[in-house]
Amino acid sequence: MKLRDISETFENDLQDSDFIIGYLELSLNKGLPTFLMALREVIQANGGMSLISHKTDLGRESLYKTLSESGNPQFATIDKILHSLGLKLAITISHNNP
Repeated sequence: MKLRDISETFENDLQDSDFIIGYLELSLNKGLPTFLMALREVIQANGGMSLISHKTDLGRESLYKTLSESGNPQFATIDKILHSLGLKLAITISHNNP
């Protein structure tokens, strides 16, 4: 039996808004590199970089660079990407700090 790639396993889940929210929130809690990787996976499952590039007016190559492991995206770029996926950022109270 051939093993499936993890992205194939979760491809349908990564198209479900509730799953995406939890997945991205969890990944953000693990740090920016993990969040960027998760965001790339969500993008791939929802039309790919070309579609998001078109929706955000950001170059495809620029998106790949921004969302790379060493990417250092601007807040506005992440906001545009999330908006193109039908998402937005929200601020909540941290229960880790007094």
